[in-house]
Amino acid sequence: MLNNKVAIVTGASRGAGKAIAARLTTEGAKLAIIGSTEQIHESAKELIENGADVLSIQADVSNEQQVKAAFKQTLDHYGQVDLLVNNAGLGFFKPTEETTLDEWQHVFAVNVQGVFLCTKEILPFMKEKKTGTIITISSDVGRRTIANAAAYTSSKYAVQGFIGSVAQEVQKYGIRAGTINPGAIDTFFANSRQGESHKEDWLKVNDIAEAVCYMASAPKHMVVDEIMLHPLSQEYPRI
Repeated sequence: MLNNKVAIVTGASRGAGKAIAARLTTEGAKLAIIGSTEQIHESAKELIENGADVLSIQADVSNEQQVKAAFKQTLDHYGQVDLLVNNAGLGFFKPTEETTLDEWQHVFAVNVQGVFLCTKEILPFMKEKKTGTIITISSDVGRRTIANAAAYTSSKYAVQGFIGSVAQEVQKYGIRAGTINPGAIDTFFANSRQGESHKEDWLKVNDIAEAVCYMASAPKHMVVDEIMLHPLSQEYPRI
């Protein structure tokens, strides 16, 4: 379903973003992967060694000029973009009164402003082509709240609202937009390490990658608005 499609994946240096990129290449997609550090080029090298067609770009998704340059480079290189995966994000756990303004603004700059800038940048191209899919990796805390994560939770509520509005704006152009909302994932979130023993029963990064492929491969007449994923070991309030 994704053969010869071109996808942009942000935050693809490691963790879920790297797994998403690798999974998309197995479906035949060509990729532009974006990361904020030089590690993005090492991730691309691994994919290329496995036969993938990958362009790596070091850029900060919260910086408008860097986003514009990255998307222009992608379009100049491939001539098209069929799928955008907004994966870049960060978070931390800290009581509200201990959270600094710089920390609050940094979380919103990456998690919300980054999603806004990347989505805004690709929309004119997708509207012209009257096709395209935008998938944003959000979180289950975009649908509920938890203690000691006010900045992160607030940013994910903002992402849900933004993508919900975008989806309604672009439906008439044949463009689909949705979110994937995972619970606990074994990754590098909040400066932790992937593979720690207490995360043994958590979601794996490949679970997120599979969800992205499912959403991206949906029939053209169908949009998957939202996917919620949780490990069995996680307690989660259900309606």
